[in-house]
Amino acid sequence: MPARRLTYEQIAEDLAARIVAGEYPPHTPLPSMRELAILYSVSVPTIQKAHIILRERRLTYGVPGAGVYVEERGERES
Repeated sequence: MPARRLTYEQIAEDLAARIVAGEYPPHTPLPSMRELAILYSVSVPTIQKAHIILRERRLTYGVPGAGVYVEERGERES
C-alpha cells in the first residue's frame, strides 16, 4: 500500500513544531522549496501553500531572491 501524502496543513504543522523546538533558529533559512518537496515527497506548490500558513502565523518571513527565514519570536507582533 503506498504511503499517504501529507497535506500542506500537516507539513506546515510539522515545520512549525520544528521551528518552535529550535531545530531552525531565528533568522536562519529553511531548506529550499525543492528540498522540502523532496523531504516530504510532495510538489513544490504544496510547499508554497505550507509557507503561506507559516507566514500567516508569523513564524517565517521571505527575503526576495534569498529564501524563507525563521522569524524572531514576537519580533513582528504589531
